[in-house]
Amino acid sequence: MEPLLELKNIHAGYGEFRVLHGVDMVVNPGEIVAVIGPNGAGKTTLLKTIMGLTTLYEGRVLFNKHDLTKTSPDRRVKAGLVLVPEGRGLFPNLTVRENLLLGAYTINSRSEVEERLKTVYELFPRLKERENQRAGSLSGGEAQMLAIARGLMSNPKLLMLDEPSLGLAPKIVAEVFEVIKKLRVEKNITILLVEQHVKESLELADRAYIIQGGRIIASGKSEELRNLEELRRIYLAV
Repeated sequence: MEPLLELKNIHAGYGEFRVLHGVDMVVNPGEIVAVIGPNGAGKTTLLKTIMGLTTLYEGRVLFNKHDLTKTSPDRRVKAGLVLVPEGRGLFPNLTVRENLLLGAYTINSRSEVEERLKTVYELFPRLKERENQRAGSLSGGEAQMLAIARGLMSNPKLLMLDEPSLGLAPKIVAEVFEVIKKLRVEKNITILLVEQHVKESLELADRAYIIQGGRIIASGKSEELRNLEELRRIYLAV
């Protein structure tokens, strides 16, 4: 199977501040892959690097058989890469529908945009109910659903989620994880997940990478990583 995403020897950061050191990673079509590790390990920087939002000192980003290493962020979105950022990045004064339409800026066909809206409203019925409500008035769980739905509007080949459960109540966290599972099972969307809830991430993901200090220190099938007691104790706190 050809990888959908392949990172080769990635060294990246911000200006002269280096965060990632020689990261290699593969995401195959149809997988959920988790990236876990302690705070400050470089998880968010990794996702931003895939989107072309950091300084890349060395390495290559290969996606869907194309080398995107020197490609601009907007062209990466058009190629099928989408990042749902930590903190959601919604426009609070715009309505739910307006936020969703911003996620479809790469689509030129009005009928296709309407079809994408129909799809996300089927996935997230509460968003349809609140279509004309300002995003800033949504609950935390609804806002996260909107952030994910907006990412889906461009019909991504790879959806990257950065801490989708951040700041949510446990019941809502469970709902978010159910949505992620549904996206893979029903829509066959490939997902790269950065998440603070390690136990739930490993239960959901097919494979996982553990990152510390900007380096991958372990990787493998999720069930194998759950059984690494030393890593559980030091890095995962589960």
